[in-house]
Amino acid sequence: MNFRHFRWLTAAGVVLICTTFPGANTAMTHSSEQGNSAWTGLVNAYFDSVYLPFNPTAGTSAGLHQYDGKLENYSRVSMDKEAAALKIYEKKVEEFPASTLDPSDEGDREYLLGTIRSQLLTLETIRPWQKDPDIYSSGITNSAFTIIERNYAPADVRLEALISREKQMPAALEAARANLDNPPKIFTEIALEQLPGIISFFQNDIPAAFSTVKDPKLLNEFHASNGAVIHALMSYQAWVKSDLLPKSHGDFRIGAATFSAKLRDDDMVDIPLDRLLQIAYADMHKNQEQFRQAAMELDPAKTPMQVLGELQSDHPAPDQLLGKFQNTFNNLIQFIREKQIVSIPSDVQPTLEDTPPFMRATTFASMDSPGAYETGSHQAYFNVTVPGPNETPQEQAEDMAAFNIGTIVSTSVHEAYPGHYVQFLFMPQIHSRVRKMLYSSSNVEGWAHYCEQMMLDEGYGQPGWGAKDAREATLIRLGQLSDALLRDARFIAGIKMHTQKMTIDQAVDFFQTEGYQTHSTGLVEAKRGAGDPTYLYYTLGKLMIMKLRADMQRKEGTAFSLEKFHDEFLRQGGVPLPIIRRAMLGDSSPVL
Repeated sequence: MNFRHFRWLTAAGVVLICTTFPGANTAMTHSSEQGNSAWTGLVNAYFDSVYLPFNPTAGTSAGLHQYDGKLENYSRVSMDKEAAALKIYEKKVEEFPASTLDPSDEGDREYLLGTIRSQLLTLETIRPWQKDPDIYSSGITNSAFTIIERNYAPADVRLEALISREKQMPAALEAARANLDNPPKIFTEIALEQLPGIISFFQNDIPAAFSTVKDPKLLNEFHASNGAVIHALMSYQAWVKSDLLPKSHGDFRIGAATFSAKLRDDDMVDIPLDRLLQIAYADMHKNQEQFRQAAMELDPAKTPMQVLGELQSDHPAPDQLLGKFQNTFNNLIQFIREKQIVSIPSDVQPTLEDTPPFMRATTFASMDSPGAYETGSHQAYFNVTVPGPNETPQEQAEDMAAFNIGTIVSTSVHEAYPGHYVQFLFMPQIHSRVRKMLYSSSNVEGWAHYCEQMMLDEGYGQPGWGAKDAREATLIRLGQLSDALLRDARFIAGIKMHTQKMTIDQAVDFFQTEGYQTHSTGLVEAKRGAGDPTYLYYTLGKLMIMKLRADMQRKEGTAFSLEKFHDEFLRQGGVPLPIIRRAMLGDSSPVL
């Protein structure tokens, strides 16, 4: 599990032109202000009465700590109440007169309507609460994680909130027993794979996170609540294995109609699935050819997979890893500023540190930035899981394969400069609650994935800029292409698994043969695709951003500035790309 949170928006001015009747201009401005005021009230009512009460963990992540002691209610009754409330606000948002809104709020209205419909689609059609036992056990784990991942308040204050949440967790697991009905076998198997680590998380990592608390009364209360959660999880694990697994015969596929509806609601993309597959295959074949050409530069006698193995073996020693990332950060910042790639609104870098003990089993590298409303913790952390001294040389080598020269560059770009951390640095320029609390994955992950290629295309990773020689430059490009092929394979496998009957085994093979990934990576990715059908958003977002940039270049000609384009893109926040195209291009032309 790697939990990241990014929320944004830009302020919008109202541009009204009237050359005939000055009085009409006044009336139009007044109408717009009334509309915006009414819109703000509706937005606040939605978040305060529906979104946050039903999703208190999202409140914690955003920095709204009045929700820290609350936990999602996983009962069927609560699911039905949420659906009913969503339908009320779907109608209110749909009927709100868009003509009274300025362009930015009009985009917010479209996006909020889509997110409401997406949640209704999840609750009523996809129904993970009925099909996926992992959403319960991993869900309560995430709720605990959001309290311990950042020191936004003193440890005893956060522990009190955690105790409150833990007291509600056994009921969530009881709700799972009542709700789950004929889940897909793969979902039940994934839950069983996750549960030992989850139990260990509550047994070891959470107590370690509060090791500084000394209040005996508080500690006794924590030991009781934490012990009850561990007992409930162990009981749940036994039930899933002995009772649920034999009854798991359902289908993980959501089908073409639901897939298209989810893509439309989440990202405002209505391109037919067969056309999306054509686009994905074209990008994959282009990246395969570039990978083959780069691999031949290193050794014409080796296959792409053999060259990939050589890439994975080229990594620093464990005790040099944090220093390597720090040097990469410094080099990236210097390159970005010298080449005028994008503005970096702050000189403060994320704190680079070894991954905290309670996160080591869940991520090899992560960016931990404060939520949009966080006031108690302003520092962002870039965590790197350095192999421990007790690991064998073989275990260290396997871990360090994830930190080869190409991965260090692509991870630094994706997570920090100019990826997610720079997105976070633009957050103070964003003021709409919709764009602070919600984000489109094709925008946010698309931006970070786009940056991986863009930075190398602009010259980073060459000798003098991140590479010591031509061989290392080729390895860096191979690392970027390997990541691109992984995302291409997700794009295709997600559609085919859910709409064309591709099996899990076939997906694993596809990741290996077409995505140039190892068998173990292919297995993990295929399993993820079963429960995350639209994980095409990395490549989809990247391609949409690239087309937007090309269209902006055609429109502006010699006046086009890459830095200006990137800055304006980030100021738009995390809304779907069609909204950003309309804001930046002034039209509703195709996203791809």
